[in-house]
Amino acid sequence: MKVGIVGASGYSGLELIRMLNMHPIIDELNFYALTSNANDISDIYPHLKSIVKGPIQKWVADQSINENHIIFLATPHGVSSEIVMNISDENVKIIDLSGDFRLKEEQKYNKWYKSNHPCFSKTSNFTYGLAEWNKEEIKTSNFIANPGCYPTASILAIAPLLKENLIVENSIIIDAKSGISGAGKGSNEVTHFTNRNDNFAAYKIHDHQHIPEIEQFLSMINPKENYITFTPHLAPMTRGIMATVYSTAREMITNEELQELYKEMYKDSYFIRIRDSIPCTKDVYGSNLCDIYPAFDERTNRITVISVIDNLIKGAAGQAIQNMNIMLGLPEETGLTFTPIFP
Repeated sequence: MKVGIVGASGYSGLELIRMLNMHPIIDELNFYALTSNANDISDIYPHLKSIVKGPIQKWVADQSINENHIIFLATPHGVSSEIVMNISDENVKIIDLSGDFRLKEEQKYNKWYKSNHPCFSKTSNFTYGLAEWNKEEIKTSNFIANPGCYPTASILAIAPLLKENLIVENSIIIDAKSGISGAGKGSNEVTHFTNRNDNFAAYKIHDHQHIPEIEQFLSMINPKENYITFTPHLAPMTRGIMATVYSTAREMITNEELQELYKEMYKDSYFIRIRDSIPCTKDVYGSNLCDIYPAFDERTNRITVISVIDNLIKGAAGQAIQNMNIMLGLPEETGLTFTPIFP
């Protein structure tokens, strides 16, 4: 198969290249940008020398689509929608890693992304690509909206409790931390070394664009779940996400019962590991795994769930390839069975 990557020089694009280059059914990788760039990808990133090569071509909608069997859009918010707006072929397979097609209400998109959507009517064509919960829909879809990194870790953590109606609605608090790569490769005051090194900071309190994405999916599981409290933080590390999710239990439950609930819920999910000890981001570093640890606090009647992922893989490129595998009728773990990197 031939695969096109738009935005190949970004962090998520580079992870797509790394993993797709090892994928057993991929014969050719094509790299694109919206502006002309004659540079070879290995000239920009020397770590790819003698392993991956190819020029970064200018994206020309019809021509570029005809050159590939599937397209990954590893582009910023606002760019993916501009590309999709000019695509008329509904048989092409597209996996979008941006947030442009995740939200199903235009008003919410305009509010939370602080911009107008150029082709919101096409959002209805996109399936939300959280494979552990939407696999059947992904199988029959040509357009996938890949979930955000924070929503992936958070939803996988809390969804089993909502599905089993074990927690009080609107009691969910998500305290999440991310590595700096989640902000992309662009340099700014937030990602500047002197501002991040030896520093830990909250940001976008009550204003993060992933809030409505999480709420939208959770309300599909339980329509009474309308609101969450979500606070993201930047940690002085390159990659990784830890989501600590708190909620109020409806009734007493033992830790053993929680373990059994989660293991049963995710028994067919290759990339979910239910832990009997507290996980850390290094446990999943460089992998498509999500490690989850649930615990009940009798004193406060609250359930705490720890969820860790690699934001660039399970939170972006790896999950996108997992979705590609499902779309193509392959085992979801194809080309993604590598172990985490440690130390």
